[in-house]
Formats: sequence, C-alpha cells, structure tokens
Amino acid sequence: MFSISQHAIDVDKLLTTVRDDAAGATVIFLGTVRDHNDDCAVSGIHYETYVRMAEEAMAKIEADAIKIWNLKRFAAVHRIGDLKVGEVSVAVAVSSEHRAEAFDAGRYAIDRIKTEVPIWKKEVTNDKGPMWAEGTPLEVG
Repeated sequence: MFSISQHAIDVDKLLTTVRDDAAGATVIFLGTVRDHNDDCAVSGIHYETYVRMAEEAMAKIEADAIKIWNLKRFAAVHRIGDLKVGEVSVAVAVSSEHRAEAFDAGRYAIDRIKTEVPIWKKEVTNDKGPMWAEGTPLEVG
C-alpha cells in the first residue's frame, strides 16, 4: 500500500496496516523535516509530485521489496504540500518473519523512493528564501 497525503501521516495506522500474525519483525522508517540543510537554516519544506507517476513507481518498489524479502506486508506514505520542521514527510513500514529481512527491505524501499519516485521539495530557508532542493537524481528506466 502506498499513498500520497496532504495530511499528517498517522503512524499508528501505518503500523496497523503492516501488522501480521505471521510476522516476527516490523520495521518503520520516518523521514522528518530537519531545521537545516548544509549551512542554511530551514523553517519548512514544500513537496510536490505528479501523483500518477509516483504511484506507479511506488507500486514497482513495493512489489520488488515483497518479492526479494518475502515480506508479509508493506506500507508507505509520502506527504505533499507545506510541512514544518519536525513533521514526518515520508514513512515506510514493513513486516516479515525475521528482523534482518525487515531492516533490509525498509532501507531498500526508502533508498528507491528517494531515487525513483518523482517528488520534489522546495526548502524554505531563513537565509536565502525558498530554494528547490537538488536532492537525489531520479533513475529512469
């Protein structure tokens, strides 16, 4: 399950989504808006996406993670819109029989989200005003 949301990410709901009695491990990753980037103070981030393309990319990531690590369940949510420092911008939760697979799958998913899902961020800096972040280049193909 993957979704794009303009509302705060409900971490409890995400954990409920990946709960499975056959799973011995659940791992969750929460990406949060930090108060700086390099040497600039940041007061918030504005995220934008092309929803259909993002959902297609995430469906592939989800299917691959489930297949590679034999996951019981997978869920991810990415925020769009204006977020303040400290807010959760992205969450990935996975469950599997064992912890090693859960940790590996969670890292795999967030790493691929950062390189393959078309989500752009504009940082609101205190020093230089709004600036589109360079981020991680998208991998196409």
